[in-house]
Amino acid sequence: MKKKLSSFNCQRKYLDTYKQRCVSILSFFVMFALFSVSTFAQNKVSVSGKVTDSTGESIPGVSVLVKGTTLGTITDIDGNYSLTDISEDATLVFSFVGLKTQEVLIAGKTKIDLQMENDAIGMDEVVVVGYGTQKKSDITGSVTSVPADRLENIPVTNVMQAVQGAVSGMNISQVSSIPGEAPSVLIRGGGSLTASTAPYVVVDGVPITKMGGSMNDINPNDIKSIEILKDASAVAIYGMNGANGVILITTKRGKTETPTVRYSAYIGVDDFAHVPEMCSTDELLARYAEGNRINGSALYAAPLKYEYEVENYENGRTIDWIDAVSQTGIQQNHNVSISGGTEKLNYYVSADYIDQKGVIKGYNYKRYSIRTNIDAQVTDYLKIGTSSAIIHHNRDGGRANLLNAEAMSPYGRMYEEDGSYTIYPMYSETLWANPLLPTTTDPERRQYNINLNGFADLDFGKITKKLEGLSYELNAGFSYKPVRNSSYTGASVNDQLGTAVIHHYETQAYTIENILKYSRDFAKHHIDLTGVYSAQERMYTENRAQAQGFVNDELEWNRMQAGSSSSVTSFTDRYAANSQMGRLNYSYDSRYLFTATVRRDGSSVFADGKKYGTFPSVALGWNIHKESFFAGLDAVNNLKLRLSYGTSGNEALNPYRTFTTTSDVQIALAGSTNIAMVASQLGNSDLSWETKESLNIGVDFGLLNNRINGTLDVYKTKNTDLLLRRNLPAASGFGNVYSNIGQTEGKGIELTLNSVNMVKNDFKWSSTVVFTANKSEIVELYGDGEDDRGNGWYLGEAIDAVRDYDMVGIWQVDDINAGNQNGWDPVADAGDVKLADLDDSGEIDDEDRHIVGQRSPKWTGGLTNTFTYKNLSLNIFIQTVQGGMKRNAHIGMASDELQRRNSFAEIGYWTPENESNKWRSLSNNSNKHGYGFNYKNNYTRIKDVTLNYNFSKSLLQKVGVDALSIYVSGRNLYTFTDWIGWDPEEREITRGSNNWDINYPSVKTIVFGVNLTL
Repeated sequence: MKKKLSSFNCQRKYLDTYKQRCVSILSFFVMFALFSVSTFAQNKVSVSGKVTDSTGESIPGVSVLVKGTTLGTITDIDGNYSLTDISEDATLVFSFVGLKTQEVLIAGKTKIDLQMENDAIGMDEVVVVGYGTQKKSDITGSVTSVPADRLENIPVTNVMQAVQGAVSGMNISQVSSIPGEAPSVLIRGGGSLTASTAPYVVVDGVPITKMGGSMNDINPNDIKSIEILKDASAVAIYGMNGANGVILITTKRGKTETPTVRYSAYIGVDDFAHVPEMCSTDELLARYAEGNRINGSALYAAPLKYEYEVENYENGRTIDWIDAVSQTGIQQNHNVSISGGTEKLNYYVSADYIDQKGVIKGYNYKRYSIRTNIDAQVTDYLKIGTSSAIIHHNRDGGRANLLNAEAMSPYGRMYEEDGSYTIYPMYSETLWANPLLPTTTDPERRQYNINLNGFADLDFGKITKKLEGLSYELNAGFSYKPVRNSSYTGASVNDQLGTAVIHHYETQAYTIENILKYSRDFAKHHIDLTGVYSAQERMYTENRAQAQGFVNDELEWNRMQAGSSSSVTSFTDRYAANSQMGRLNYSYDSRYLFTATVRRDGSSVFADGKKYGTFPSVALGWNIHKESFFAGLDAVNNLKLRLSYGTSGNEALNPYRTFTTTSDVQIALAGSTNIAMVASQLGNSDLSWETKESLNIGVDFGLLNNRINGTLDVYKTKNTDLLLRRNLPAASGFGNVYSNIGQTEGKGIELTLNSVNMVKNDFKWSSTVVFTANKSEIVELYGDGEDDRGNGWYLGEAIDAVRDYDMVGIWQVDDINAGNQNGWDPVADAGDVKLADLDDSGEIDDEDRHIVGQRSPKWTGGLTNTFTYKNLSLNIFIQTVQGGMKRNAHIGMASDELQRRNSFAEIGYWTPENESNKWRSLSNNSNKHGYGFNYKNNYTRIKDVTLNYNFSKSLLQKVGVDALSIYVSGRNLYTFTDWIGWDPEEREITRGSNNWDINYPSVKTIVFGVNLTL
C-alpha cells in the first residue's frame, strides 16, 4: 500500500510539473505573438463611400472592416462610412445580416461605393444528404445540420456530447460521465418496444453502426460537418437502417493549397457537478437509534451500531468517504493535423491524443487516434481516395466503488494495522465492503478499431460528352475491432481463492457500395438520379476463459492454467445484408421540388421467404419566396414548404432469432458428468420486417433580411408489425419469443429559430433556440385489447409509461389510533407510506396503480447566445429537459438499509415526534405495497460557456502564423432541479448489481485551450 501511495504521489508531482510547463509554454507563446512584431512603412490613405441595397436604398449599420485587422467602422443612418490612415493596398470587408459579405480592394482609391446583394442565409449551402449532396434550398426532407460552433472549442471526447440539447429532434442523454463513455442518442423518440432504437451512423459514406464501430471512435477534431436525417424522405435511402434516424458525419479533407499545419490542445480540471450532503455523525447515530427503537435492531455499543466504529468514535476521528474515493479529475487533449494538396493530390492527416483521469479514483481513459484522408485525381475522369483511421482505447485501472462510499459510516475503519485496506469498514456489517478495495486491482480494458475505407469516382462525362452528367462511384470499407478485458481479484479484495478472467471479442466487417448517378439541367428543369447496390457483412467472435483457486496472486491472469478449476466459453455469429436503392430528385426553376425514393433490403436475420422488404417514400417542396407574387413582400426573404411521406424498415435483431437454439448443461449420468443439450431459445421462422410510416410537414423561413430564420417541422409516425419479445407461459418451457405483433404511434413538433438581435459598431449578439416535443404511444399489443403489465406496456399510453400509486402522505399515529386505515389500507402502520385508494375498494391493491408519467422527457429545449466584440466572442448555451420521471433509488432504498448505512442528509424519516408527512419510517416494512418512488427529473442546466479570443491576422502574419485563438470553456456549470441526489440525468445502480462501477455522476469541467494554424 505504501508503495502504491508513493507511486501515486510521484505521478501527482509529475502531473503538477507537467501542468506548470504547459502553462509556461502557452504563456510564452502568447507573449511572443503579442510582442515579437515589427512594423513596416506603408502608404496610407483615407477612404469613404456609401453602401446601398439592391434597390438603391441606403443601409445603416453595415460593418466595414479592414481585412486581417480589427480596424473598422459601421455605416451611419444614410449608409455613409469613412476610414482614415489605412494602407492603400488593403482590402475592405463589407458585411450585414441577410446580405452577402463582399470584399473590395482599395488599390489607392479614396472613394468606394458599394451595392450589396441579398443572401438567403444558408440556402445555397451544400448539405450532405446521403449518397450525395444537395443545396439546402432544394432539400425536401427534414435534414438538420449541426451548428459549426458546436464542433469547435467545446472540449469533448464524443461529439454527441457537444450536440446534446443543441439540435431539435434529438434526445441525447449522458447517463454516466465515466471517462470515455458515449451518451445515448434517440431521434424523434423511437417507436420500437424491444428492437433497437439507436440511430444509424455513417462516416464518409461508410456505416459504422452494426459494423462494430461507435461514435467514440471518431475524433471530434476531424469532423467537418454533421447532418441529422429525420423524416421518411431523408432516411429512405438507408431503408432498413433509417427507421431510427440517420447521422451523417463528414470528416475533413485536404484542399489544393500550400500545406496547413494545425495544432489544438486543451487541459482542464473536472469536479462533481453536485455533491449531495451526507448525514452528519449525529444524524447517522440518530438513524441507528431509531432503527433500534422501531425494529429492535441491535447496537454493538450504544450509540454505535458496528464494532469497527468504536475506535474512531472514541478518538474523535471521522472519514469523509466520498472525499476518500474522489480526486480532482484532469483531462487533456493534443491534436496535430496537416492538410494541403496540388491539383492532382490532396491530403489530410491528423493525430490525436486524449487523456482523462476521472473524479473517482481508478476511472481512467486514454485514446490514441490517427486519420489519413487522401484524394487523388488520377485522370480527368477518375478520382480515387481513402479515409482510414486507427483508434486505440485504454480504460485500464481498478475503480473505486461510489455506491459503497455512500453507505460508509464516517466512523468506519479504513486501514488495518499493516496498512492494507479493511475489507468491511463497518464490520460486523458485511453488505458494504471498503469502496477502495477495487483500486488494489489492475484490470485491463483495451480496444482497437481499424477502419480502412476507399472510393473510386468515375466521371463518364469527362470521357465523352454524350455521357455528360453520368458518374459511377465505388465505396468500400473494412473495419476490425478487437477488444480484450482481463481482470484478477485476490486476497486484497477478499477473494481468497483468486479469480482470473480473460474476455476477448472481436468484430470484422466490410461494406461495398456501387453508386450510379446521373445529373442534368434542361432549361429550368433539373434532374438528379441515383442508383445504389450495396452489400454488408459482419463477423463477431467472443471467447472467455475463467480460472479460480490460485496458490498466490502474483501472476494474476497471466498463468491461468495454475488455477485449480477453470471454464471456457465461446460464441460467434454472422450478419449479412444487401440492398438496392433508386432515388429521383427533380426541381423546376428551384421553385417546385420533388423527390421519390425506393429501397429494397435483404437481411440475414430473417428466415427464407421473409428476408426482403421494400420501402418507398415521396416528398414535395415549394420555394414560395421565388414566386413572382411574392416579390413585393420584403419582410419575408425565404419561405419553403415541405411535405413528405414514406416507410422505412427495422430489422434490429440479433442473428438467429428465427431458429430454436440449444445450450449445453452438465448432468450426472451413470456415475459420471456428461454434457447434454437443452432447448434455450424458441425461434420464429415467420419473423419479418418491422415497418415505420412517417408523415412530415415542414417550413423553412427567413424574415427581415434573414435576421430571423429557422425551421419548423410537425410529424406523425406509425410503427407496425413490431419486433416484439412477448412473454410465454412457464409451461411452454421458454421464457419468451419474438413475434411481429403490435403497433405504436408517435407525433411531435420541432423548432429551430435563429436570430441576430443586435449589430452595433463592433458588437454583435445572436441567438439560437431549439425546441422539441414528442409523444409516442402504444396502440396495439397482442390483438386482445389487453395491457402487458409484466413488461410495463399499456395501450394508449407512452412506450415508457410509469404506472404507480399516488402517494398522498404518511400514516400518522393519530390516524392509526382513530382507525382511519380501516376501509382504506387495513394493514397500514404509523410511519407507512399512505397511498390513494383510487377505486374506493377499501384496500390498496394493484387496481389503485395508474399511469403517473413517462421515463422520457415530454419536451426539451436549448438556448444559445453568442456575443461578439471585435476578436472576442462569448458563447452561452442553456439546456432544459422537462416532463420525464424516474425512480429515485436513494429515496426508494429498502427501509432496513436506510437504518443500517449512511445516506443523503436531505432524505429524512418519520418518527412519532416529527410526524413527517413526506418521509416514511425506518421500519423494515414501511412500504408494504411496493410504491415505486418515481419523481420528476426535470432540469435546466448551464451546459456550456465558452470565451474565445482570435488574435489579429495582421499581427500574426508578421511572425509567420496564420491563425491563433485561445479560449476558456466551462461545461455543466450549474443545474437547476428539484431532484434529490447526484444529478437528475445520472444512472443509478443499486446494491446487489454487478454493474456498480457504472455509478458515476455528472461532472463539471473547466478547460483552457489553444488553436494554432501555420
